[in-house]
Amino acid sequence: MNKIILTTAVSLLTLSVRADDSASMDNAGKLTLNPPNQAQNAPGTKNFGLGLVVGEPTGGAFKFWLNSSLAVDGAVGWSFYDHTDLALHSDVLWHWFDLLPNPSNGQLPVYLGLGGEARLRDSHYDDEFGLRIPVGVDYILDNAPVDFFLEVAPVVELTPVIRGGITADIGIRYWF
Repeated sequence: MNKIILTTAVSLLTLSVRADDSASMDNAGKLTLNPPNQAQNAPGTKNFGLGLVVGEPTGGAFKFWLNSSLAVDGAVGWSFYDHTDLALHSDVLWHWFDLLPNPSNGQLPVYLGLGGEARLRDSHYDDEFGLRIPVGVDYILDNAPVDFFLEVAPVVELTPVIRGGITADIGIRYWF
């Protein structure tokens, strides 16, 4: 029962963020801000990215832009962590596009976030739930609906015991 409550709480926390405007990737793949009244899923916008992540976890990754600087991301997959059958996390991310010089063919925002993680383990070990603070960089291409990211996240496991850790991953997403 505790697993269901914690997973639901983390999901609601992550997905309850509201935005006054939305972001999209234009036809060239560059992030653009849409007017506040335009629907996020209107034709021609590319707010949702889906791809692969390698590291902790290794599997599928997603990202959804809520506005020009705020996004929700997550991953689900396999973990190399001791006896973990399934690992997943989801974060709210704040982006800064002017901290690093942008390459000539894209954008290079730095981001910081807050989220939750779960490691569902085999029947002989307790599942683990915790909080994470991801820090990363996202390379958004101008000429293709693709981005590459690198992320490191300190983690505080809250169950079954409180302890710290760190995860890292690299990934790629295609924008729809």
